[in-house]
Amino acid sequence: MPLFTDISLGHYYSCDSFIHKLDPRTKIISILVLMIGLLFSFQPVVLIGYGLFFTFVIYLSKLPWSLVLKNLRPFIWLFILTLLIHVLWTSGDKIITIPYLNIGISHEGLLLGIVYSLRLLLLIIIAAVLTLTTSPIELTDALEKLFYPLKRFRIPTHEIVMMLTLSLRFIPTLMEEAQRIKNAQISRGVSFEGNIVNRMKNIIPLILPLFISAFKRADDLALAMDSRCYTGGNNRTCFKKLQFEKPDFISFFIIILVFCSALFFSSGA
Repeated sequence: MPLFTDISLGHYYSCDSFIHKLDPRTKIISILVLMIGLLFSFQPVVLIGYGLFFTFVIYLSKLPWSLVLKNLRPFIWLFILTLLIHVLWTSGDKIITIPYLNIGISHEGLLLGIVYSLRLLLLIIIAAVLTLTTSPIELTDALEKLFYPLKRFRIPTHEIVMMLTLSLRFIPTLMEEAQRIKNAQISRGVSFEGNIVNRMKNIIPLILPLFISAFKRADDLALAMDSRCYTGGNNRTCFKKLQFEKPDFISFFIIILVFCSALFFSSGA
């Protein structure tokens, strides 16, 4: 089960890089803009351009490529499924016919499958870059600042952001716990190999202890916050004041340029 060891979502990679030093609001807004641009991009050339830009971003962030790319391994099945759905169910000019099944693979289906799979791949990579270059505290402060206007509608933005951040923070912890439970179950003779039916049956001894452990951790966290007199977002201050600086404005300009270029080439192709 590579899922427990490969996903780095929620991990923070400490490093002195240009991307790490950016205001977390800059990174969140920029990634949202890039994701929107990806959703409107259907041309392979545009997606390749996004890929080259993301490569440049990873280079600036000084992240190990192995740490970024290992997030893709658990989603290989999703890429294959997306490719197969479009290849087998998209009509068009047939280039190959599968013997005995009488199923034709069209040029349009193959192109759409590659495009949608590539879009998913780029979305996962850019989301991993955000969590790897932004600490949970920075994410909390940035999201709270971005959601601040919602307080006028009596929406508890601080509590919502706190829950989102804690959920993201405990993803790697739960993954490590799941790996420990899995090793313990294997030592007791439980097998996680075989066909899909056997795997689904044998995963029950893994899920139940993981749920119990998750509830116990949540209870311990609640007690720890209560013992420290945590009262929510009222009169809460930040250790580090968030402030946009020159690199942030340069980054915004580059992101807008990339977004507009992608829309231009997508509509003009």
